[in-house]
Amino acid sequence: MVDARPATPDDAAELVRLRGLMLAAVKGAEPPPGPWQDVARAQLREWLAEPEPSMAAFVVDAPDGTLAACAVGTIERRLGGPDNPNGLTGYVFNVSTDPVHRRRGHSRACLTALLGWFHERGVRRIDLRASAAGRPLYRSLGFRETRDPAMRLALPPQAV
Repeated sequence: MVDARPATPDDAAELVRLRGLMLAAVKGAEPPPGPWQDVARAQLREWLAEPEPSMAAFVVDAPDGTLAACAVGTIERRLGGPDNPNGLTGYVFNVSTDPVHRRRGHSRACLTALLGWFHERGVRRIDLRASAAGRPLYRSLGFRETRDPAMRLALPPQAV
């Protein structure tokens, strides 16, 4: 049995490293180093230190002092509706296992802990975007594909 623990602000650098691995797996190429990493580390340090956070990360430690895996998610407050009266929606935006630690239940342990965190806060709907490699894990935990089409708009940066 693998135990996941809540991440702390001290885990920020490793969480950003694992995010890079996840992005590489989804996009087929490792993202280039850049300011995004500094911003992400600063955000994680801030968000993980909040007394009543709307974001959480759960991790499994590797024997060498790095992180073997993580699952990171946030709670979004939306207007309630018939199928989600309180409007609280969880969004899982990063599940990643370092390749040398795969197939040991680390992502399952992290994601199960994150799902428990959502449940304790009254979140009953949880969304994520699944890679082909992640779908079997998510299905085994009860996630199902939806008919809702996803769309995205990317606004240009504001001039300073």
